[in-house]
Amino acid sequence: MTDRILAHRHRLVTEENSRWWTLGAMCFALFMVMLDNTVVNVSLPSIQRDLHASLSSLEWTVNAYTLTFAVLMVTGGRLGDIFGRRKMFLFGVVVFGLSSVAIGLAPNDAALVAFRAVQGVGAAFMMPATLSIITQAFPPHQRGMAIGTWAGVSALALAIGPVIGGFLTEDVSWRAIFFINPPIAAIAVAVALFAAHESRDDTVGKSVDYLGIGALTVGLTALVLALVEGNSWHWGSPRILGLFAVAIVALAAFVAIERRVKAPMIDFAFFRSRTSLGANLVGFIVTFAMFAQFFFVTIYMQNILHYSPLQTGLRFLPSTLVIIVMGPLAGRLTDRIGPRPLMTVGLVVVAGAILSQSRITTHSSYGVLLPGFILMGIGMGLVMSPMSTAAMNAVDRTKAGAASGVLSMSRMIGSTFGVAIMGALVATIGRAKIDERLPHLPAATRATIANSLGSGGSLGGHHAATQIVSATREAYVSALGTGLTIGAAVTLLGALLAWSLIESRPKQPQAQPATSEAQAPDRTPVEVAA
Repeated sequence: MTDRILAHRHRLVTEENSRWWTLGAMCFALFMVMLDNTVVNVSLPSIQRDLHASLSSLEWTVNAYTLTFAVLMVTGGRLGDIFGRRKMFLFGVVVFGLSSVAIGLAPNDAALVAFRAVQGVGAAFMMPATLSIITQAFPPHQRGMAIGTWAGVSALALAIGPVIGGFLTEDVSWRAIFFINPPIAAIAVAVALFAAHESRDDTVGKSVDYLGIGALTVGLTALVLALVEGNSWHWGSPRILGLFAVAIVALAAFVAIERRVKAPMIDFAFFRSRTSLGANLVGFIVTFAMFAQFFFVTIYMQNILHYSPLQTGLRFLPSTLVIIVMGPLAGRLTDRIGPRPLMTVGLVVVAGAILSQSRITTHSSYGVLLPGFILMGIGMGLVMSPMSTAAMNAVDRTKAGAASGVLSMSRMIGSTFGVAIMGALVATIGRAKIDERLPHLPAATRATIANSLGSGGSLGGHHAATQIVSATREAYVSALGTGLTIGAAVTLLGALLAWSLIESRPKQPQAQPATSEAQAPDRTPVEVAA
């Protein structure tokens, strides 16, 4: 029986097509992870009613996943380099799939939050592995196309997430959105076992830098928690300031530890490469801008324009559908002309998209938003796959897991910073409008209303006075317009960084030895133009 299965496997998966099967498995897994980034948000009201969850529990349904995902990506990538990238990928997929079942069966909000945190752990081990395995499977001249496909699948999941979430929540149950993950996980595991070759970094031993992992985990946990809770707990509060202090001390300790160990979690030599440094800075900036825009424009469409969650998700489709087309196209162009011109033009287009939406008012129609969504899709499509290709080609393939983890962390921290900083801007700028329009209210009440602007509050409930509702919504829209203008300026800074830091001509640094259990083609690292 086993011999027949192996014979069938060899007929189906050959040396010529194994890399494409591998790409398919990685894309399946990525689809599952990215789907969960957006599918949950639209189900939160149903979860609250079904489990009688508190507002804090609802926030942590999202935040627990974000926290573990962001904090552990570098660790997951580096452990893949040490113990095997396919092993860590399979571990992540299995953890993600099983925790999804547990979430779907959660009897209360405490169990839901706990298993969402576990789900983030699975995603953190899986996400860097997908990119590093693709890097191992494809030679540099095909890598842009492969990563472009990978980016297109990511966009597809982001596009249909709110639609699937809205449909399942309204017509089946919120639990159904988590039960769609196990079948996808099973397919990804099966294809990876049959097609993906194991690989690891043989330039280091199998010793684990536990001190470095501990310091990095503590530092990033404190940083992400401070950013996530900054608007709720107030930026100048002792808790937030204490978290920032812990983050600074722990991350400084991490740098000191990494300079002394033989096999560091992060090789700071990565950042001696202008291309690697530039790709990570662009990763931070582009997700900073995109997630800030998506988060607060979503609030605008639901609370100001009164769209339902499903209607809101459908109206984001032009942006994400354009990314689906542009991602693979940009990947192919990267293989021909290098990433730098694509990234630079893409960031300029993203800046234009954000700037176009800064003109919104409390009475704007969807037609005012649509050009910005289309431009955002074009710009993000031109940036994401060339950026990933530049980052991965800038380092030796033996370090692919660590490099992928660092890039994923840069993007995740950038998105967290984007939402937090935009929230602080909206609350601060909106406070002046609130003070101007509602001078008769007590100062404490005006401060509470202003804080609700930055945290995505109700922007004036049904039982609030008409004057307060009107003033609050006008303050939100005015502050959001200013915040989007600042976001566009930050994105233009990213375009300048991309043009100045990314190498314009390929370099051929000396290759380091690397082995794969079943495959060892094309070991020369290439540092391509970004």
